[in-house]
Amino acid sequence: MARALRVAVQMDPIAGINIDADSTFALMLEAQARGHRLWHYHVRDLALVGGRLLAQGEPVTVERKQGAHYAFGPREEIDLATMDVVLMRQDPPFDMAYITATHLLEHIHPKTLVVNDPASVRNAPEKLFVLQFQDLMPETLVTASRAQIQAFREKHQDIIVKPLFGNGGAGVFHIKPGDSNLNSLVEMFTERSREPLMVQRYVPEVRQGDKRIILVDGVPMGAINRVPAAGEARSNMHVGGRPEKTTLTAREQEICARIGPALRERGMIFVGIDVIGDYLTEINVTSPTGLQEIARFDGVHLERAIWDAIEAKR
Repeated sequence: MARALRVAVQMDPIAGINIDADSTFALMLEAQARGHRLWHYHVRDLALVGGRLLAQGEPVTVERKQGAHYAFGPREEIDLATMDVVLMRQDPPFDMAYITATHLLEHIHPKTLVVNDPASVRNAPEKLFVLQFQDLMPETLVTASRAQIQAFREKHQDIIVKPLFGNGGAGVFHIKPGDSNLNSLVEMFTERSREPLMVQRYVPEVRQGDKRIILVDGVPMGAINRVPAAGEARSNMHVGGRPEKTTLTAREQEICARIGPALRERGMIFVGIDVIGDYLTEINVTSPTGLQEIARFDGVHLERAIWDAIEAKR
């Protein structure tokens, strides 16, 4: 048996999570079952003081019990350099606060193992890292130019427009042929942000589902299919996508074989990729989800494989 580890979990407030869906909660339950000790803190409670990375947080125990799923010990100052592992599990958006947190965590990594590697997370936002594998993707444009977006729309007619740094399907629009809202939509985005947009050819196979595949240290280990609700272009479970049991196709195995080594080289232990039809659309490295859904459908607890990988690196 591996030695007991000291594990700090950087996450959104644990009081508000859905214990039947949250992947961080599954990771915490598995860590506790292995005898590891857990601390909980919020990213806003980080402080770099004289070169030491500190966090105000609490020792925590977890239990799969609705309404009583966690218990805190006394609040304390945590020196994160004294931890064996930090799980960076706060949800995006991938904004400057998120980027700053990765810079701060670099002060302790790799002596304290940060999962996923903070520099790699910073350099691999979901919708940009995937562009290194454009031959696996549907036709894609990243730009702030209205003329470029209009030309792309004229070529492909049926398109998806989305912000580069959102999450959970927020701000994703399906612009169908004949839809007159594209210019207004681009105006709305550009008034709110200076960031470019991602525009993709619409892949109609999304009606059959958007597959989330979990890779652990670069190896595909499980998947769920997420089927959009009627009248909805997005399959994210946050917006009503229905999870269903699935297996990997030969094409999906090929996609994983291509990207797996790049993930492993970058210290990406827990990654969720999204595949629609035969196309890779996103590589999720910030706070991937799907563990509990896979466990329910397949009886496979991938949190065990993730902790096996973490313990091997410790």
